[in-house]
Amino acid sequence: MKSIAVIGLGYVGLPLAVEFGKKRLVIGFDINQNRINELNEGIDKTLEVDDAELKEASHLKFTTNQNDLQDASIFIVTVPTPINQYKQPDLTPLLSASKLVGKVLKKGDIVIYESTVYPGCTEEDCVPVLEQESGLKLNADFHCGYSPERINPGDKVHRLTSIKKVTSGSTEEIAEEIDELYRSIIDAGTFKAASIKAAEAAKVIENSQRDLNIAFVNELALIFDKLGIQTSDVLEAAATKWNFLPFKPGLVGGHCIGVDPYYLTHKAESVGYHPEVILSGRRINDNMGVFISNQIIKLMVQKGITIKGAKTLVLGMTFKENCPDIRNSKVVDVIQELNSFGSNVDVYDPHAVREEVVTEYGVELIAELGQNVYDAVVLAVSHEDFKALNIDSLTKDTAVIYDIKGFLDPNLVDKSL
Repeated sequence: MKSIAVIGLGYVGLPLAVEFGKKRLVIGFDINQNRINELNEGIDKTLEVDDAELKEASHLKFTTNQNDLQDASIFIVTVPTPINQYKQPDLTPLLSASKLVGKVLKKGDIVIYESTVYPGCTEEDCVPVLEQESGLKLNADFHCGYSPERINPGDKVHRLTSIKKVTSGSTEEIAEEIDELYRSIIDAGTFKAASIKAAEAAKVIENSQRDLNIAFVNELALIFDKLGIQTSDVLEAAATKWNFLPFKPGLVGGHCIGVDPYYLTHKAESVGYHPEVILSGRRINDNMGVFISNQIIKLMVQKGITIKGAKTLVLGMTFKENCPDIRNSKVVDVIQELNSFGSNVDVYDPHAVREEVVTEYGVELIAELGQNVYDAVVLAVSHEDFKALNIDSLTKDTAVIYDIKGFLDPNLVDKSL
């Protein structure tokens, strides 16, 4: 049975390494020594894998030493694929991982990519790096595949083994071998795509489709705000039709939905097509933080609250509920916009790692909530922990309560999105 190396032990790589590590030798590699130290102590700060699962993966070894990768015959790359400040794909982690694998690649080895990319990236960008570093040739000396990740951070129902896995390979024979490899751990089964490019495209459109659906309801929220209609009331009525899609307005962050469409549009533009619908949806979603902040400020003015120096509490910093993932969190847009009006903003999130928030966004989370001190409270993330909060005890006599997620008791809220 071939041994596996998983390159990158984040939200995607660790669950994968653990599942394979229950059945065969797996080398879990990450460049972050602190991450490796924590995993060796049985701690997963992403909360995707619990202590019992880590112990069950008895064939899994964690390392930062690239020499340990020489023992592997199958390499699975699960590193981040972010965008830069210009909203262009940043392939730096992916190409660095490819270079790392290329240095230890041997004849007969297989390299599988799971990172979300644009169609053609594996064969056009990654394979040349593998060939250059190893001196080997694709399909003559080694093979490649692509199997897009479908991890949903914080979701304890839809997990790695219960989500159907799309697979592909650089030849028909290798595609079948890769499909069989994943079938050994995926209870929900697999789907063998027609090609690597088809598998890459399938992944990137999954999140682009969701992005557009949310953009539609966000645009409805903008319209209904001007018409004086509560968006949730409209959506509740529309949802009585059997084929209405139940999307809700909100901030669109995270490492997937808010990022992946830019990978697809980048590739489209490189071949001479300029996307309109996809980028239009992106513009709407990227501007929601400013819209929400302006709504909050208007409500404060209407209540006679002086904005400059007002104390505002933002509840939640992660990009979604009940998980510590802060990647591409759009809550920061709301915070920055409120600060620009002169409001003093406190941010509280029991799930986010304080040091990571400071490093990523320059925002200091507060450890304790003040009592009767806030002029406004903004529910930004619907953590279950917030259900137990006594909102009234946090605010002054005159205050604005704004609920982005429609999570709080409507009787407490001045406005929700």
